Amino acid sequence: MRFSKGKKDKFSELLLNITSNLQETTKFCVEQDISNHHELQIFLENVKEYESAGDEFISSITKELNQTFITPIDREDILQLALHIDDVLDGIEHVAALLEMYSVTSLTEQMKKFLSINYQCATEIFEAVALLSVKKLQSIPAHSLKLKEHETNSDNLLRTAVKNLFATEKDPIKIIQYKEIYESLEGIVDSCRKVAITLDSIVMKNA
Repeated sequence: MRFSKGKKDKFSELLLNITSNLQETTKFCVEQDISNHHELQIFLENVKEYESAGDEFISSITKELNQTFITPIDREDILQLALHIDDVLDGIEHVAALLEMYSVTSLTEQMKKFLSINYQCATEIFEAVALLSVKKLQSIPAHSLKLKEHETNSDNLLRTAVKNLFATEKDPIKIIQYKEIYESLEGIVDSCRKVAITLDSIVMKNA
C-alpha cells in the first residue's frame, strides 16, 4: 500500500508522539546528575512517567488500527514500528529500575556513554519517523544506517565496559550488578536496531 499525498494522517501523528516521547526520555536521562538515593528515586519516577505515556500512545495506535479500514501503510508495519519503539522505552525504564534497585548513585563513564548513544539513537528514530510522516521514504535509509552504526559502537562499548569492570572492581556483587546494567543498556540499542530494520522494510514495501 502506498502513502497518499496531503496532510499527515493520524497514524503519523501518533508515531511522531511516540518518538518525541522517546527522544525526551533519553534527553532527560543524559541531563540528569544523580548523586544520592533520593535523586535516584526521582529519576526512576520520571522515567516511569515517560514509559507510561508511551504505553498510552501504543494503546491509542492499537485502538485506531482496530477502527480504521484503510491505513497509509500496512497496519502490521505500523504496529510493529510502534511496538519496537516502545521496546526501546521499556528498556530505558528497566535500566532506571536496576540503577535504583542496586542503589547506583554515581554513574560510570561507560554508563554515561551508553545513555548518550541512546539519545543519539532516539534522535535518529525521531528524524526517520518525521520523514516517514511526510512520505520522504528515500531519505530514511540514512537514519537506519546510523542506528546500525550505533548498535555496532554499543557492542564495542559493552566489551570495553565489562573488561574494565573485571579489571578494576574487586567486589563480586558489584561486578554482577554493573555487568547486568551494562548489558541492559546495550540491549536498548539492540532494540533501536530492530526499529531500523522495520523502517527499512517499510521503505522497501512502499518505495
